[in-house]
Amino acid sequence: MKYPNARLIVFAKAPDAGKAKTRLIPALGEAGAAALHARLVTHTLTTITSAALCPVQLWCAPNTTHPFFDSCKNNFPVTLHQQQGANLGERMAHAMNHNLQQNFNSVIIGTDCPALSTADVEQAFTNLQNGSDIVLAPASDGGYVLMGLTHFSPTLFSAINWGSGEVLATTRKKIAALQWPSTELATFQDIDRPEDLHEAERLLGPIEKNKHQKI
Repeated sequence: MKYPNARLIVFAKAPDAGKAKTRLIPALGEAGAAALHARLVTHTLTTITSAALCPVQLWCAPNTTHPFFDSCKNNFPVTLHQQQGANLGERMAHAMNHNLQQNFNSVIIGTDCPALSTADVEQAFTNLQNGSDIVLAPASDGGYVLMGLTHFSPTLFSAINWGSGEVLATTRKKIAALQWPSTELATFQDIDRPEDLHEAERLLGPIEKNKHQKI
């Protein structure tokens, strides 16, 4: 491994119908949205484990015992961890702090960005190793698809309107206040809304739009 003393954190929900990719339900139906979510998780794990950059942790919601996550553990070189916290910020803070306390440079990603490559993740780790305290990969919807840290600050995860178009701007202000050396990577498109499905099909192939599709 190129970065054995770093950790890559992947956040994922279980692909349960009605609870995953809810903003895509009008276009795909509950089961179809959940099926796409499962594809996105699998695609992400396939991509980021292929290069063996560092140990990969899959942080699961609602818990690690879901059969889908058991399948992920059996098919990919990942360890399972349970997300903890009342909101996304608390859950991300817990996972990052868990690793940063052990002096592991840490990068966290979700599974909504199939365009994110191992080269992008490697660039993040390289920047952390070469002096950046924080690395961000912005999302075109005003959030971000990747954050990397060399040390922890709770301010980066608190008082943020998660899920809004203000996440990136608010985070940038917090970084400026911390005065940490920072790097931003390229901007990526998340797959969150019906208008994002063209990008998903470009990267993943045809997507079943049958509202009664079963996983």
